[in-house]
Amino acid sequence: MSEAPDTQRGLLATFGRDGLMQIILIANSVLMLFPIVIMVFSGFKSNIEIFQSPFSIPDFTDLSNFTAMATQSNFLRYLFNSFFVTGVSIILILILGLMASYALGRYAFRGSAFVLLFFMAGLMLPLKLAIIPLFVLFRDLGFLNSHLSLVAVYVAMGLPSTIFIMTGFIRTLPRELEDAARMDGASEARIMWSIMLPLCRPAMVIAAIYNLVPIWNDFFFPLVFIQDDNLKTLPQGMTTFIGEFVTNWGVMFAGLTLAAAPITIVYIILSKQFINGMTSGAVK
Repeated sequence: MSEAPDTQRGLLATFGRDGLMQIILIANSVLMLFPIVIMVFSGFKSNIEIFQSPFSIPDFTDLSNFTAMATQSNFLRYLFNSFFVTGVSIILILILGLMASYALGRYAFRGSAFVLLFFMAGLMLPLKLAIIPLFVLFRDLGFLNSHLSLVAVYVAMGLPSTIFIMTGFIRTLPRELEDAARMDGASEARIMWSIMLPLCRPAMVIAAIYNLVPIWNDFFFPLVFIQDDNLKTLPQGMTTFIGEFVTNWGVMFAGLTLAAAPITIVYIILSKQFINGMTSGAVK
């Protein structure tokens, strides 16, 4: 009879801990989502409504801010430039990162540890420290005011983290699959693309998401390397809506909402792969 009260107290204690954790997580979610909700609401309001009633629910049928954003500015061009630069950079990061990670994770050669440490040094040294040498280099190469300069910088910036993530993941994969493929006469390139690539998909999703957000949101490098308005990316292009004396904040928030939508959709679509990659030890 004495076991029942002990069991009940244990259940209550467990429920208390779990309940407290749930409350903390819910509060954190509300805190994170609150600025996003305000941003979306403000995209449907005028300047007066934003300042007089910032927390009120707007009229979602009023799309005047979004129409003005699309028709009275170069927003669609900025959006295309961001898609192009981000997409090309992520593809190159994943391809080059996979090849380097496969070599470092599967082959033991003299200096392999040094090569890995060389890439890892890129995680500790911010690329912005080399902005003056980069500017001079791109000027001499004729890369200034072109998307090629941004792609080169973003690939160099994303490779260290990608190689770190994927090398650790590849080392956890069984070697028997590669050995069986070699016995069947498969070349090393065929093994990497036909066997390792599908197996590394969770790690590649993690690397893609990890690099996608900073590349999409980057303002610093486009500001330095891009001057032509038709070549600007979204973060840099959005500054054109800030006037010296007057700023249409409704149109600005509408643009920010549209700019945040693609990243949010991509994350929702890839969230399952992201969680699978995290739980399978890709970042060990």
